[in-house]
Parts: sequence; C-alpha cells; structure tokens
Amino acid sequence: MPRRPLASAPAAPPAWLEGVVLVTGASSGIGAALAREAAPTASTIVLVARRRERLEALAAELATVDRAGRAPLVVDVRPADLSTPQGVHGLAEEVGAAHGHVDVLVNNAGFGDYGLLEEADPERIARLVAVNVTAPTLLTRELLPGMVAQGRGAILMVGSSAGQTPMPGAVVYCASKYFVNGLSEGLRAELAGTGVTVTQLAPGPVATEFDEVSGMDPLTNAAGFARISAEQCAREAWAGLQAGAPLVYPGAVLRASMRASTLLPQPALRPALARLGQQIRRDCGR
Repeated sequence: MPRRPLASAPAAPPAWLEGVVLVTGASSGIGAALAREAAPTASTIVLVARRRERLEALAAELATVDRAGRAPLVVDVRPADLSTPQGVHGLAEEVGAAHGHVDVLVNNAGFGDYGLLEEADPERIARLVAVNVTAPTLLTRELLPGMVAQGRGAILMVGSSAGQTPMPGAVVYCASKYFVNGLSEGLRAELAGTGVTVTQLAPGPVATEFDEVSGMDPLTNAAGFARISAEQCAREAWAGLQAGAPLVYPGAVLRASMRASTLLPQPALRPALARLGQQIRRDCGR
C-alpha cells in the first residue's frame, strides 16, 4: 500500500508553530509562500536567501499580516550563501546568537539544471549538490540539537516528486532530491519519540521562476497538467507539517499520479525512461 501523502491540519496548531521559524530560499516562489503561511502564528520568522532586497520586500509584506491579536511578528532578514559549509555554519551561529533556538526549520533552498550530464558545467554541478544536498544536511545538523533539547519542533524538507521518479535530462537535480527523500525518511526514524517531526514536501510543477532559472521548462512543461500555484503548494505543505504528515504531494493531480506510479515496478518504467532520454538527447542535438 502506498503511503498516505497528505493529512489534514489539526484544529489547533501545535505550540511550536508560534515560535521561531527559519525558511531558506525565502526570496521567491515556494519559500516566500511558506513564509506567508507561517506569518499569522510564528513569533519570529528568519528569512534566508542570497538576495537581500527581495527578503526585505517580503519582510515588509509579512509585517502587515493579520495576526489575530498576537504580538507583532519579528522578521529577521539573513542574506546567506548556503553553497559552502562555512556559510551554513555562519548562518546557524548567527541565528543561535539572536534567537537561542529554532522551532521550525524549512529547508527549501535549492535549484535545478537541465541537459545531458556529459555537457553539464562541473562548477554548476558542484554548487547544485552543495545547495540541494550538503546545505540542508548541515543546517539540520546545526539546528537539531536545540529542537531535541526543547522536546518539540518540526522540519520541513522541500524535496520533489523527481526525488522518487527518475528524470532524464536533470539527473543531478533528480539525484539530489532522491537524497532529500532518503534523508527525510531516515531522520524521521531517528527522531521518533523526541517530539520533533519531519515532513517532506514533494511537489511536481509549480508556477514559480524555478523553471526559467533552471532551464528545466521542457520537463516541467511536459507535466504541466499537474502544475499548481506556489500558494497552493505552501498551503498544503503547511497543513501537512501541522498534522505531522511524513510526505505531502501537493495538488490532486500529482497525488493521483504518484499513487499510480507506486503500482509500477521500476523495471517496467525503464523502457519509457529510455525513450524520454533518447528524445532529450535529440533535442540537445546529440
């Protein structure tokens, strides 16, 4: 039986949602939408990305959110480069000094790449692995002790449906999201009984600037029937996080597609994937 991919949020939000929420990749797209979901209840939101001006614009927007009588929201803008261990460690130290601990960690920062592996830029590959794989691992490692000590907290790992289905034309990105899937599943087991939960968000195509920046339009457009807005993606992710759901596939079409994919053994998919790979090679002029 496939895992249940979505759960309804509880009537009363968990206490940790009223604490410190850190969102990486918060300057646009899903990350910004997740910060908006957190704003009505969090006491503090730490916005992390490279582009300060976008973070400051989002911070100004979040300051106007209706908080139903709660104290004013504290928004901490933290421009950071997560492509190096030093950048991750520096961010964790700064946040620890400013806020003591983090109650909710949203590992959203990441990017993609499109094309044949043999033609990929080695420096871009290294940066993709650093941001998509190393950064969420190290940042979680840095912030997790505070959550465990408090006996409560939550981690939202933003993976991808590509982390559970091979994707010719984006093999490094796909592999990085397979890592996020494995990290989420293993970490959830390690944290059983600690009061800290792990939810993995595995979206399909989402209407953000991701496709244009990554160049992955040919792949995401092919699955455009499943495309949803960043707002819907974040809304369903936040509901799943509150409910302690292990895995969230946002959007009814994606959920149905992923359920169906679990019924097909991997060997049965390989011929279709091979045809897709050949088509991508032709499209790349090879």
